[in-house]
Order: sequence, then C-alpha cells, then structure tokens
Amino acid sequence: MKNFVVWGILGVAALCAAGCGSSTPQATLTPEERFAKAKTLFEKEDYLEAINEFTVLTLQYQGSSFAADAQYYLGECRFQRGEFLLAAYEYSVLKRSFPASARVADGQYKLALCYYNLAPKSNLDQQYTRKAIDEFQSFVEYYPAHSLAADADQKIKELNGRLAKKQYDSARLYARMAYYRAALISYDVVIEKYHDTEYAPLSYIGKAEILMARDRYAEAATEIEKFLDRFPNSVLRSRAEDLKRTIEKELGKQQKAGSAAGTGNPLGAQPIGTGGGSAE
Repeated sequence: MKNFVVWGILGVAALCAAGCGSSTPQATLTPEERFAKAKTLFEKEDYLEAINEFTVLTLQYQGSSFAADAQYYLGECRFQRGEFLLAAYEYSVLKRSFPASARVADGQYKLALCYYNLAPKSNLDQQYTRKAIDEFQSFVEYYPAHSLAADADQKIKELNGRLAKKQYDSARLYARMAYYRAALISYDVVIEKYHDTEYAPLSYIGKAEILMARDRYAEAATEIEKFLDRFPNSVLRSRAEDLKRTIEKELGKQQKAGSAAGTGNPLGAQPIGTGGGSAE
C-alpha cells in the first residue's frame, strides 16, 4: 500500500513536470500567481488540474510562503476526490515538511478523518480504525482548544465503540463454539480497554453467564457485584439481579453440599450413627 502511495505521488509529479515543460507561459507564473490559479481550480472543483498546479508549487517553490498552503491543498484535493490514502499521505507530508505552518492543525484533523472514512464495519479488519483513533488523539493532545477538538473526541468514542463491538462479538462467537477460555479473555479485553462503551456492561453479563455455566459461581458472583457497582443505572440491572439471585441459590446449594460432605454424608441425609460404614 505504501508503494502504491509513493508511485501515485511520483506519477503525479511526472505528469506535472511534463506539463510544465510543454507550457512556456506556465513557467513564467510567480508563486503567488500560480497559487491563485490553483486555488481557483480547487474552488471550481477541477481537482486534477489543481493538483498539478499545487504540485509545481511544492516542487519548484519549496522555500516560498505558499509551499505549505499548496501542500495542504494537495491533501484537500485528494480528500475531495475520495482518495483518502493519497490524502493522508499529503497531510503527513505537510506535518513533516512544514511543522511550523498554521495549516498543520487542520491537516492533522483531516489526516485522522481520512482514516476515519477508511475504517470499515466492526466485523472487518480494524487497522484504519486504530490509525484514526491514534491521529484523532494526537489532534486533541496537541490542539485541545481547536474548534474541532470536541468533534475529534466524539469520533474517538465512536471508533472505540466499533473496536469494542468487534471484541464483544468475538467473545460471543467463542462462547457459542464452547471455547470458554477464549470467550472470557475477549470479554476481559472489552471490560479493561473499552470500559466506557456500551459493550462493557454486556461483557460483565456475558462473562458471568459463562462462569455460571462452568459451575464457577463464586467468580460469577464477583463479576455481577462489579457490574452492579460500576453500572448502577444500566438497563441491564434487572438481568444482573436475576443472575445474582440464581448465583446465590447455587452457592447456597454448594455450601449445604459441603456441610453434608463434612459430616461424612455427601447426600445430605441425617448423620449415620457410630459404627456405620464408610462415607465413600
């Protein structure tokens, strides 16, 4: 994919160079005039021609005051064309080559937005989802007062919810396949990494149900108590309380069975008199 991006950029540069070489009047434009022309093309949504003009500025006038703006608009052109990987590359070049530019803040947000637009549904590979989260977090960290910081925060929550759903769905699938250990691990990942998503309380319930199915009622009781403590107003509270009552009944049975076993009568009958047979 990186090779695709690099070759794409090189191709654009080559086309641009060829175009410049064949057009003598274009070569005489000042950086200011070329930028104005490129901006006009951009506003007219002639993005391919605008890309050519902005590319000339970034290649031939790197030291000019227009170079950073031209690099930003290269990203904008690609973004408007829906070429999000190429746009992400251009915004990354802006950050790397012009770190002091006033355009970098907006470029950082748009870089994150590129990956956001590439992020698929929760059941597919979430590589771009994670990239989007990382870039939005960088944006919020470096530009907390930016007008788009709140939007970036909201998108981080949305994307984390997507990752949580994928992990939660995996846990449920493992449970249906009777891979209980894998299911418990997946539920724990949701609980620990995505505790502020809607899938955290669901994971506590799912984990408790697996533990109950494995007769691990003491552990199930612990998970239900954690749920009730952390999500007292959850819509799942009544379900959790039902599970709690079932767990308490089963624990009571286990205690009675243990007491009976301690007297040498695992069946819970009246203690036999002295001289009786073995309890085995």
